[in-house]
Amino acid sequence: MSLPLFPSAWISEEHQMLQDSVARFFKQNWVPRAAEWREAGMMGRDTWREAGEMGLLCASMPEQYGGGGGDFGHDAVILLEQARANLSGFGGGLHSAIVGPYILHYGSEAQKQRWLPKMAKGELIGAIAMTEPGTGSDLQNVRTVARREGDEYVLTGQKVFITNGQNANLIIVVCKTDKAQAAKGISLLVVEVEKEDGTLVEGFRRGRNLDKIGMKAQDTSELFFDEVRVPVSNLLGGESGIEGQGFAQLMQELPQERLIIAVSAVGAMERALEDTIAYTKERKAFGKSIWDFQNTRFKLAEVQSQVLAARALLDASMSAHLKGELDAARAALVKAWTTDLASKVMDECLQLFGGYGYMMEYPIAELYADARVARIYGGTNEIMKELASRFM
Repeated sequence: MSLPLFPSAWISEEHQMLQDSVARFFKQNWVPRAAEWREAGMMGRDTWREAGEMGLLCASMPEQYGGGGGDFGHDAVILLEQARANLSGFGGGLHSAIVGPYILHYGSEAQKQRWLPKMAKGELIGAIAMTEPGTGSDLQNVRTVARREGDEYVLTGQKVFITNGQNANLIIVVCKTDKAQAAKGISLLVVEVEKEDGTLVEGFRRGRNLDKIGMKAQDTSELFFDEVRVPVSNLLGGESGIEGQGFAQLMQELPQERLIIAVSAVGAMERALEDTIAYTKERKAFGKSIWDFQNTRFKLAEVQSQVLAARALLDASMSAHLKGELDAARAALVKAWTTDLASKVMDECLQLFGGYGYMMEYPIAELYADARVARIYGGTNEIMKELASRFM
């Protein structure tokens, strides 16, 4: 069954067609393999090529760079269906709607032509390396350093909690090109970590595929850069290639990153509610269905009101963002509120499954575990509220 939702003003007929196609693809092709990927701790590179063939990658990138020629709404409906399909292991949202836009907005024409078409095909898999062992949301104080030597940068540092870390071969690294500066010393350097023969470039090493509470099928890794040589032409600074623009670039793109997290949170809540309604109507206790108990119906009515409110907020935010009107403060609040709510919704839904809700064979268990990290990544919800309060 599908829950009745208010119409989403931002979803066009084209968006809806894509959404329907993606939902069928996930259900038929990827959902049957989900247990395999959870066991492996990651999705294989073959799935990235498959995603490229299906148009799931770089849907909002211009056609001239191999993309789908759409807008962020195209990426968003893919993310919604991914969340509803309970496929948290796929890092396509980060690849397409975070890494891709950095290159599109701040790359030179040569960089766009070189990287974006291969990203759209799934030949290049993108990641962005911000977080360090001692630096989470405080990006101004990253310790990874890129020292210039002639036509190359020599990159040294360590990153952690990097989505797509085991698969990625194109990594945007947040680093200091001027250690004496705080925000103005930060640059974004694109590192092609594999040679044409598939071997890693000298000095680069992938660390552990981290063992997490949830998101078991997503490769989240440590990355090490030990005197890795990167061409100066890989600096993200437009045609001018000016250093020190990285912090401003990050701040410009973070609102969309936070909206991506909210999109996934809302999609997951909708899936959890649908599953729980279906389960309570089928499951019997004391001679009647769990649904027949008034407490169950009241609880689920409350949850549905929360999910509808979350979807309404998301829809308003999507409409604003597609018009270029969603500011950083509002995006931060949307991310914080929807992800806080998602944890509560998953908890309420899991409770109605009883002991079975704690078993990984039921999707609600995975949805519950996956929801927790959304309150941390993309900037902790405490940081989101601090950021928003500065504009009040």
